[in-house]
Amino acid sequence: MTRLTFHGAAETVTGSKYLLEADDAKVLIDCGLFQGLKELRLRNWDPLPFAADSLDRIVLTHAHIDHTGYLPRIVKDGYHGPIICTPGTKRLAELLLLDSAENQERDAEYFNYKGISKHKPALPLYDPKDARKAIKQLTAKPRSQWHQAAGPIWIRFHDAGHLLGSNMIEVEIRNQDPPLRLLFSGDVGRYDAPLYHDPHEPPRCDFLICESTYGNRDHPEGDVLDDLEVTMNEAIERGGVILMASFAVGRAQQLIYLLQVLMHSGRIPKIDIYLDSPMAVDATEIFRDFAEDHDLSEGRLNGPESVLNAPNVHMVRSSKESRELNKLKGPAVIIASSGMMTGGRILFHLRQRLPWAQNTLLAGGFMAAGTLGRRIQEGERTVRIHKRDVPVNAHLASISGLSGHAGQSELLQWVSGLPQPKLVFLTHGEPESASVLSGLMRRRFGFRTLIPRMGESFNLEEQS
Repeated sequence: MTRLTFHGAAETVTGSKYLLEADDAKVLIDCGLFQGLKELRLRNWDPLPFAADSLDRIVLTHAHIDHTGYLPRIVKDGYHGPIICTPGTKRLAELLLLDSAENQERDAEYFNYKGISKHKPALPLYDPKDARKAIKQLTAKPRSQWHQAAGPIWIRFHDAGHLLGSNMIEVEIRNQDPPLRLLFSGDVGRYDAPLYHDPHEPPRCDFLICESTYGNRDHPEGDVLDDLEVTMNEAIERGGVILMASFAVGRAQQLIYLLQVLMHSGRIPKIDIYLDSPMAVDATEIFRDFAEDHDLSEGRLNGPESVLNAPNVHMVRSSKESRELNKLKGPAVIIASSGMMTGGRILFHLRQRLPWAQNTLLAGGFMAAGTLGRRIQEGERTVRIHKRDVPVNAHLASISGLSGHAGQSELLQWVSGLPQPKLVFLTHGEPESASVLSGLMRRRFGFRTLIPRMGESFNLEEQS
């Protein structure tokens, strides 16, 4: 019997955890944190419906926290085995997991100091010691080669084009002839995206587990450089600070690369860029070490090593340096995390910059329901930050071409050459998004589709 159970990213875009069982082997695909709505975040504190020490392996699609951020907790709860990923994912996950642990500790300390938590005291889900234990278990494996995960479960990585080191995971269950084949899409990247290669063509499979983040909509047509040029010139003319909410790994480097392309070509004035994220600064070294993961066709900047090294790019590491940016006059750019504005230094900059009309807040990519980023995107004129009401008077701009997720048409393009699977599970999307993509796949390709519920389990042999 081969069983697949959805313990995360079911009817939501976060908390990816898929438990695959064959014979006596148990492999967890991804181990992410729930983010966004409070009811989702609280699930991070719920005991897992399986014992952590019952797992044989954990395998990762990529390093983002909604796919890896629960690792320190599951290790703390008793998982001692390898955590399989690509070399690029291993390096990035080391940064992200430590940063996540430090942010949780810092936020808990801040909430206790300010008395703004219902919990007495506020506690982090895990601490840096737990993160370092998980990091020791990260085990790098190359793409395009088969690896035995556990028992009859074999895996192979293919480039998903979403982030440095990101993958779709091809699986063969080799206890039958022919093997049962599964494909976990991970997060599918965009075609012609700056910095990243196109997603690999999906291999033939019996069961496809496909993300649906943008299943109900497309990114606006147009060149991201053209859109960014217009937005930046308008923001510079207003004279204020351009605040960019960004994921520290991947998006931050992408933004700086594109800004440098525009500045070097004279399409926007040269202005100072402040990267307010120690993790993003550290990530630069990793991007240099994995140059083969980059597509620099948008501009010639002497390779990836130049992405963060230009004289007008300033690295901000300490909290003191970050606070000094409150005195900064525009025009200038501040890039800070987190991308969905759920925590980190971006909150302090938002509190400082949102009330003033000359400033610009630039958001790019998907904002999950319940996040501060989603509320601002939807037009709330006052938002709550650190127990303060903050008016939203800054100019709001969005460049969705910066999203690392394939849009609806790109997801359909990605599966268009795939021989018909027995069943497609649509995950990692809000209900409407998954439902729309489900209908399109059925009508256009004749695929049989299913949107699993949280905790739902399937005997795959019974789904033929």
